[in-house]
This record gives sequence, structure tokens and C-alpha cells, in this order.
Amino acid sequence: MQVMAKIKAGAVPAAALKQAFPPIRLPIQPPFPPMEARLVSEIPSGPEWVYEPKWDGFRCLAFRRSREVLLQSKAGQPLGRYFPELAQAFLELAPGQFVLDGEIVIVRGGTLSFDDLLLRIHPAASRIRRLAQETPASFLCFDLLVDETGKSLAGLPLSERRRELQKFFLRIRNSTSIRLSPSTPDRSQALRWASEGATSGLDGVMAKRADLPYASAERTAMQKVKRIRTADCVVGGFRYAAKGRAIGSLLLGLYNEAGRLDHIGFTSSFTAGQRYELKRIVEPLTGGEGFSGKAPGGPSRWSTERRGEWEPLAPKLVCEVRYDYFSGGRFRHGAKFLRWRPEKLPRQCTFSQVREPAGAVDISALLAA
Repeated sequence: MQVMAKIKAGAVPAAALKQAFPPIRLPIQPPFPPMEARLVSEIPSGPEWVYEPKWDGFRCLAFRRSREVLLQSKAGQPLGRYFPELAQAFLELAPGQFVLDGEIVIVRGGTLSFDDLLLRIHPAASRIRRLAQETPASFLCFDLLVDETGKSLAGLPLSERRRELQKFFLRIRNSTSIRLSPSTPDRSQALRWASEGATSGLDGVMAKRADLPYASAERTAMQKVKRIRTADCVVGGFRYAAKGRAIGSLLLGLYNEAGRLDHIGFTSSFTAGQRYELKRIVEPLTGGEGFSGKAPGGPSRWSTERRGEWEPLAPKLVCEVRYDYFSGGRFRHGAKFLRWRPEKLPRQCTFSQVREPAGAVDISALLAA
């Protein structure tokens, strides 16, 4: 998953990124830093704000000039080889040039499937072609940076860019894979997306200033409110810090249907003082059975940790953590430690906490509205 980490994190030299894209004659050239969002705890209110669903996918800028199509990730990485069906769909549009900002998603059964997206980041072209047929991706567009005449719209306020984007989509309304992302000035609608859309794969809500231009690489014109959930987990092991003998991270687990403890991620959100205090709590339990199901074998594919060694514990400690995504049987990112739960039995910590019911919002219906 190193490619995935680069796509999401952007840890690639600028010179290398420029070499990844051939020149394309447009007022905005790849790699182009997309507008960023500031994380906030509440959806802002006021007449200057408009709201959009926050999609759980890959951010993407789509560049089209004549018979050239370039797909760029948020980090500036080329995405075209992983989504050939989208590159072809952009080529088939009537407008011969444009730059669009949006999100690549895969919709399955009315919900978003991030796991299916991850399967695309694979070195084998044959596998990618097969998956493109079995689980085709969609591009959900929320901004127009260069119009079909070749004019840059990035300096216009969002309200004007949105009007031009809607006109653009009137010409391509027959496209089944390139869709217009909903937008509303109604905060109550945004609150419904935030509360009802979580089980459908919506990642929260985006709030954008309608009166501001496109803020490339900045967080001044857009805010995001992400959905956050909690779970009670068993501490099945730990890793020491890279330097010294303080505790670096706690390894978390949940009991599966067979009654075995599966490793699902880690938490490392501790101060230096807390890391040494943790030694008193966890080291007396060292040498226990640890994870009786899926074990950590090495660092999480989602983490930046590079130490593979871990110490198994007797599964007696339960802690409550906060997390944003649960995907593929584990936390996608490191969880935030909240508190110990001494009153809860480890066997009560099961996967039922992180499994969600059928989506309250049908994504296909939302896009068709």
C-alpha cells in the first residue's frame, strides 16, 4: 500500500511530480494543488456558506485537452492507470477541454465502497482492467476550474463557478460515470447528510464560501465536518517507542464471531508523560496470548510506523477510542485514546460496534436528485 500512502499523503518531490505528467495546453497545468479544507467540529452557518456531501473516495482533478486526459490525485500523483474507465469517459464528453475538481468513488448497493477503491491501486494492469468492468468507478464533480472555451474560472467566486458547472453538466447529462455532486445553501439539508448519510458511506459535510475564489493549496475557503465514532477495544499488545523504553502504541482488537481476538488497529495518541505511565499498566500483562485471531505481523498498512516488533498481552485491558473510518476489518487511521473501561468485560468488545446497518441515504438517489 505504499502507492496508496503517496496518493493520500503527497510525500513526493515536486520535480518528480512534474515529470509524471506530460505538458497539456491549459491555463491550469498538472500537477495543480487542489483547494484544501480546515477541519471544524460544527457545520458553519450564514448566507455566505453552501454545503456539499463529503464523499469517501479519492480526490481527483481531471484535465482534458483534445484527445489528452490526465487524472491527478490530491497529492499530485497520476491516477489514470488505476481508473481507465474514467479516462475513457472523459474522452467521450462533448466538451474538448476543461479542468474539473471532484472525487472518485465506487458505489455498490446504494452505498460507497472504499475497499473497492483500494483494490484499484495495484501494479497489474490486467487486474485493474478486470476490476474496472466488475466495479466501475464514478467521478462526482463539485468544481469547474477551466471551462470548455479554455478560460480559467479559478479567480471567480464559487457561486459563479457553480453556475458555470451546472451549465457544463447540461451538455453531458447522459454520462453515467461523471456526475454532478449535490450542493445546497440549506444548512438543515447539510445536517441531514451528516446524520443520515453515515451508514451510506458519506464521510461528513463540506462547507464552502460561495463568495470566494478557488483557494489552491489553502484552507481559507472550505471547511469540513467529519463523522467521528467510538468503540471499546481490547488491548492485545503494544509496541515500544522507537527510542527509549516508553510505550509507543497500544494494539487494539475486537472479538470475532468465532470468539477469537482480531487485531484491528492501534492508538498512539499519548503525551511523553503518559507513555511512561502506560508502562506501569501494560507491562505486568506482558506474555499473555495476545491476539488469538488475526495478529499484527507488522505495522498497520495505514500507519507510518516502521517498527514491526510487538509485545503480546493478556487480553484484560479495555479502552474506549475514537475513530473516523473502519474499512477492511480495521481502523483506516490511528485511533484516539479516550479512556480506560475497567467496568467492561473484554469479551463484550465485538465487531458489532463497528458494523453499520443499511444506509439511510441511497447514494444513487442522492446523485439523481
